[in-house]
Parts: sequence; structure tokens; C-alpha cells
Amino acid sequence: MNTRSTVSSQLFFTTPQQRLALARQQFFDDGVRPTGLISEAVIQSWMRCIGARRNPRERVEFEPVTRSRVHSTLGRNRQFLEAAEAGLAELKLALAGTGCRALLIDATGVVVHTSQPAGGACEKILPTLDRVGVNVAEGLIGTSAPGIVTKTGRSCTVLGGEHFFETIQPLYCAAAPIRDASGGLAGVLDLSIESRTFGFDAESLVVQYATGIENRLLLAGAKDQLVVHFHTNATLLGTPFEALAGITEEGRVAWLNEVATRCFRSAVGDVESLFGVTLSHLTTLLRCTESTLTCLPSGIAVWVRASLHARDGTLVPVARAAPTVQPAPPESPSPAPVPAANPRLDVLNREYIDRTLAACGGNVSSAARTLGVSRGLIHRHLRGKR
Repeated sequence: MNTRSTVSSQLFFTTPQQRLALARQQFFDDGVRPTGLISEAVIQSWMRCIGARRNPRERVEFEPVTRSRVHSTLGRNRQFLEAAEAGLAELKLALAGTGCRALLIDATGVVVHTSQPAGGACEKILPTLDRVGVNVAEGLIGTSAPGIVTKTGRSCTVLGGEHFFETIQPLYCAAAPIRDASGGLAGVLDLSIESRTFGFDAESLVVQYATGIENRLLLAGAKDQLVVHFHTNATLLGTPFEALAGITEEGRVAWLNEVATRCFRSAVGDVESLFGVTLSHLTTLLRCTESTLTCLPSGIAVWVRASLHARDGTLVPVARAAPTVQPAPPESPSPAPVPAANPRLDVLNREYIDRTLAACGGNVSSAARTLGVSRGLIHRHLRGKR
């Protein structure tokens, strides 16, 4: 009995490989959608590849990468790479004993960073794919986790035979999107391994690290913005799971990270419509050393702290202490007096530096250590006052 009839005759499957074999048979041989056998994301990718008149038996060729292409790729993605640097270093340590490679890919599908571990004897495909400048978009290598993410903006996992092209089926990959301040795709973080499946929940791990990189990217672009950090769980502030909102000097919400977006019905608006308080009230949090419990217009109580980011992107930290539990506000709090005009964020930034300098007796080095910024930032501030 041939493999096809064996697979077709089975009503139940004892292994994922058997289920995947039936899915490929139904789709490629019988023209039947294999719903329930593989994920919808993979089915849609297979359909896009067929629509582009690709043949699953084609051999995938990874184009050579020139030095000039590597240089232009790195230059075009410099800010993205800087924001990802710390997260990629942490991820490399986490993956040290797994045999997995971590790839950072830009929004067009081009690899901009790779962890480049020592290659195993079983690796034939990853060494050619895992290079800065290689394009892993769906249009070139067919179905893959990073290819699907660049198309859909959603995390996914593609295992072995779920890849469209047979020549790259030894790969197993999981990828997650990294978004920019406009909500668009800034890039993709991917974990890949060859000739064996993951020994852990790769998609959950890659989502966690992609979220951390996304948060750093958003904070790096928060020039002269008040950044509100909030969560229903105070212990998650300062982690990749915190909600973030960037507020302009005019009180407009410039951006929300993915966690914050889920807290509101609308991702746009001003401070009062989203947080139920004025900009002046939020700026008072800059003077707090602890997180504060506040109630959103939806009725959800969240712990909140704030940070201010200088024009050069440097963080001016003002809430370093760990959050402590404070009593919830009364049901009908007395309205706080509203100033005639909201203070500008750049003014608050300068005032805070001045207060810190005064507390340090004018010592620039001591003030820089207290603020967690460079001495150059303090010197530029002092020169600007002359």
C-alpha cells in the first residue's frame, strides 16, 4: 500500500507528521483546503504561493550578499538595530543551549542581524539563510514564519513540512512582529532551528522578546514626550508586559504599544479621553518615586508611573523605586484644580535637571549619576542657559 492510500485511510493520527502528510496531500494533490489539519495562517500562505504560480518542488536559491548590500542594509536599519541590541543579547544567552538561531528581519523581509551560533553537522539550510542581507520574504522562499509575519503582522510558527517548498522543510521557525509608533511593521524577530523541532514554546518566547524590542524602539523615538507606563499589576511595570503611551506637549496621545492598545476602545485621542485626567495631572507623576493607582474611564484600575525623554532620546528617569501598594482612590474624589495652561514637557525636563543639580551642589558628575544620563547632556543643558 502506498503512502497516499495509507494516509487517506486513517481517520485518526498518532503523530503530527501523519496529519501534515494528509494536509499536503489534500491541498497539493486533491485541491482540497486542509482545514483543521494545519493553521489557517499556513493555509493562506500556501494559497498565496500557488497564486504566484510557484511549485512546491522548486529548489530555493538564496541569492549572494555583497558587501555594499550589507552596508546599506545596516545603515537603513540603524535605529532599529540600536533598539534591539540589549534584547538580542539577552535572547542569545537564553538560547545558548538550544541550538536555535535568532534572526532580526526588517519590514521588507531582509535579515539585519543574526545570532550566528556554531553550526551543527546537520545544518545545511540555515548557514545560507542566516546572513545579513538575505531576503526571507514569502515571495522568495515561500511559506515561513518570518514571511507570514511580514504579510500579516501576526506571530506564528511554521514547522517542517508546513513550509511550502520541499527543499526547506527541515526548518522549524517561530516569529513575531515588532511595530513602530504608527502601528506599522518595523520588523520581525525569528527563532529558527534545523532538522529537529523546538524543545520549548518558541512562539511564546519570541513574542516576549519582540515585545521588549518594540518597547525600546518606541521609547527611543519618544523625543520630548511624556511616557506613561501602566498596568493592572504593579509588578509588571518595567517589564515587556507593561502598557506604554507617548504623550506630546499638547496632550495628544502620539502612540500606544500593543499592550496599551488593548486597554482602550480607540488607539487615538487626547490624554483626557483615554486616561480621564489632564496632562497637568500626569506630569505630577514625574515627581513621584512610586507608582500610583488610578482609574481609567472604562473603570479599570491601573498602576501608573511616568518618565520624560529628552530631545536626544535620553531617558530622564524620575521614578526609580519599586511600586508600592497605595489605597485605591475614593469612589467620588474631589476634582483637583486645573492650571490655566499645561506646562511644556521640555520646561519640566529643564526644571528637573536644575533641581537635581542643586541637590548635588552643582556637581555635574553626581547629577548625571543621579539622573542616569551622560554628563554631556548636563553640560548641554547648562550651555543652553547662558
